[in-house]
Amino acid sequence: MTDYQVPPSTSPAEERELHERALKRLKDKRDLKAHLLAYVLVNLLLVSIWFTTGSGFFWPVFILFGWGIGIAFHIYDVVSPEPGPAEVRAEMERMRQQH
Repeated sequence: MTDYQVPPSTSPAEERELHERALKRLKDKRDLKAHLLAYVLVNLLLVSIWFTTGSGFFWPVFILFGWGIGIAFHIYDVVSPEPGPAEVRAEMERMRQQH
């Protein structure tokens, strides 16, 4: 005999919450893809302009670097894991102690 137990079924409220979180995560991923596409296309255009106007000082580097910082933060926001229950409880306890 095994010790395997069937997990309890989730309540409708939990299902709704899970559904909403899944939709938000999918929207965040879609928004990140759109942001990356815009970054690539706009910067390709700027590098093309730089190239066709004489290829002097590589001025697109400022846009590439500055916007790249924003992309890095966006990626971190989308792929970083959500805090777990233990982290939430610990933060709640810290907040209780402050008041």
